[in-house]
Amino acid sequence: MSYKHGVYISEVDTSVSAPVEVAAGLPVFVGRAPINLADDPTAYVNKPFYAETYSEAVAALGYSDDFENYELCEAIYVMFKLYGVGPVVFINVMDPTEHIASVSGNTVTLVDAEATIDQTGILLSSLVVKLTSDGDALTADTDYTAAFDDDGKVLITSVDGGAIDTAGATSLVVSYNHLDPSLVTSTDIIGGTDSSTGAATGMELIDQIFPLYGEVPGLLLSPGWSEKSAIAAVMKTKVQNINSLFTAMAICDIDSTSDGADLYTEVYSWKTTKNYTSQYQINCWPKVALDSVVYRLSTHLAGLICYTDSENDDIPYVSPSNKTLQIDSVVTADGTEVNLGPDQAAYVNGKGIVTAVNIMDGWRAWGNNTGIYPSSTDPKDRWIPVRRMFNWIGNSIITTYWEKVDDPINKRLIKTVVDSMNIWLNSLTAKGALLGGEVKFNEDENATTDLLNGVLSFHVYITPPIPAEDMEFILEFDTSNLESLFDE
Repeated sequence: MSYKHGVYISEVDTSVSAPVEVAAGLPVFVGRAPINLADDPTAYVNKPFYAETYSEAVAALGYSDDFENYELCEAIYVMFKLYGVGPVVFINVMDPTEHIASVSGNTVTLVDAEATIDQTGILLSSLVVKLTSDGDALTADTDYTAAFDDDGKVLITSVDGGAIDTAGATSLVVSYNHLDPSLVTSTDIIGGTDSSTGAATGMELIDQIFPLYGEVPGLLLSPGWSEKSAIAAVMKTKVQNINSLFTAMAICDIDSTSDGADLYTEVYSWKTTKNYTSQYQINCWPKVALDSVVYRLSTHLAGLICYTDSENDDIPYVSPSNKTLQIDSVVTADGTEVNLGPDQAAYVNGKGIVTAVNIMDGWRAWGNNTGIYPSSTDPKDRWIPVRRMFNWIGNSIITTYWEKVDDPINKRLIKTVVDSMNIWLNSLTAKGALLGGEVKFNEDENATTDLLNGVLSFHVYITPPIPAEDMEFILEFDTSNLESLFDE
């Protein structure tokens, strides 16, 4: 080494790693969108789209008030407009090359040089306009312009000096392709991976979110589809093993039709028969409405969960139960209003189902139990905020200490992990997000054979707070106060 004479400085990495806290409730919605209204109808077909604002989502996916056929629009409106939360990830499975129907030779009438095609979902790129059925196709922007009106229908306007104007036409013949939401099936929502190309579709795309955006999904929803037991089964499986590393929660709806559970007394039988019984599953019943617009309760609960998290430093230790929903009624699938009293709502909650009630000062989400209750009463699995805290802490540990993988196994590595994690857990305890937490490197959990194979086991002890679901006050007549009658 070179000769030195004086005072010199060198640096080493800090022995305590700052925690990387993942977003607690990043919601992922899988469903259909009116992509014909998007800036580029093909850009986000079976590709996760990360949106931070309403305008971003609408530009990429289109927007329609037809929530029954376009569930992602319901999610866009509820998340960004009603609850003001984001970001949100959307996975659209509506494919403009597959889920379409064709119309040929349809006549439309011109009124004041304009004609409206009475059909939603039209793909403008497929539109062909003629003066007569056997005539030549007219030229867009030369003979006519075509644009969507406020109802999502195509408005054709004659251009001055163009062929329509010159001919003095009173009608046009149009042909086009339009989206057909009915062609989307459960198979499209569930998705899969093409064995020849490796391309993923549907819910399989949840594994691409972390590599694409560096954020871990916290909630998985498929409103309008999660009432189907086959889809709910895939949802609860996917959230337990995202990227073979992370865990999240699936928020599902219970069918509130006459064929499902349109009475609160029927929900438990439906839930158990359809196997909506996972600790990674939050079940919702029935639907909700605002200004006569019907929504799935799962969508509103996702918005409420994200809002509640945002009010608590994005730490999921506070239950969404007894928090205000942006609704004005609760309804079944056929629109029948449901008004549950406290005892009826308690019955639903006791079956591991979240509902909505108007008991005190407005409509509120009501229920703290995951789908596994009442078959299991383990607090880490039963309580929604406790289960979410376990998910969040586990995901945060993975993202924080991934950089330590392949470092030399020595006391410095072990001390760094233990000290930094204990500092983090202590900070969560100081905030009230934990009642206590500690990590240990126990000798009896680290066998020599494991250490020789590069395996380190750290034992993390955590106690998230349990929601105060049942508060009881004992009233007693205190006869000693009768003595006050005789005070001078």
